[in-house]
Amino acid sequence: MLKNKTIAFLGAGSMAEAMISGTVSTGSVPADQIIVTNKSNTERLNKIENKYGVRTMPMNELPYAEIDFFILAMKPKGAEETLEMIKDKVRVDQVVVSVLAGITTGYMEERLTNGQEVIRVMPNTSSMIQESATAMSIGENTKHGNAKIAKQLLQCMGEVYVIEEDQMDVFTGMAGSGPAYFYYLMEQMENIGKSNGMDAETARNIAAQTLYGAAKMIIEKEESPADLREKVTSPNGTTAAGLEALRKYNGGVAISQAVSHAAKRSKEISKELDRVLIPS
Repeated sequence: MLKNKTIAFLGAGSMAEAMISGTVSTGSVPADQIIVTNKSNTERLNKIENKYGVRTMPMNELPYAEIDFFILAMKPKGAEETLEMIKDKVRVDQVVVSVLAGITTGYMEERLTNGQEVIRVMPNTSSMIQESATAMSIGENTKHGNAKIAKQLLQCMGEVYVIEEDQMDVFTGMAGSGPAYFYYLMEQMENIGKSNGMDAETARNIAAQTLYGAAKMIIEKEESPADLREKVTSPNGTTAAGLEALRKYNGGVAISQAVSHAAKRSKEISKELDRVLIPS
């Protein structure tokens, strides 16, 4: 179903590249059916074209008629200008997809032609290795067939979860921003390893494998994180001592607050964009 679809990325930043990498590497969409554009950074476009074999071009040269999915992948502050630019050039049955924090389906629907098919998506940078946790919320005008194709496209980059849009902000806090939390955790583990005489690469690999193994246990075992934690925690043992330190220094609170603050910021971005665009 994807083989004959043309995908256009409007924006060529790190998230766009992660999605392009995941899509091209699976072969689900031929590279020459992926178009990438941005506002003015031709050097960036040349780099992506040379690396992935996709087509790149200035925005004013987009072949609108042949594109099936327009993926908004610029910075959120550029969304308004881009939507205004494409409004009179896209058909309502072509799907406009936002991968931008705070850009809702309603935001897009209000600024595009009545009846426009839109989808809001939140992937993470693990798209690059086909291991993203990606959320998808479907606009009210979007046909089931196009939503199904969009999900197939996103599955090229990992697991896809169709959720209600009012859950998107907390998903952003959990999974959109989540990789950074785990990188930070591994950074601390690497540092403590180095301070005890390990070389950096060994310490980093130990931290990464430990996190990978724990994640795989959660995915493959029908047990909750709490159950698995209790199974590896012997009374008065090393794990119990480590967990006690986490409790003492509010490790659980820190994790919860990281997710909550990121979710709150996602909501704020939406409100800030709305305030900017309300006529005075």
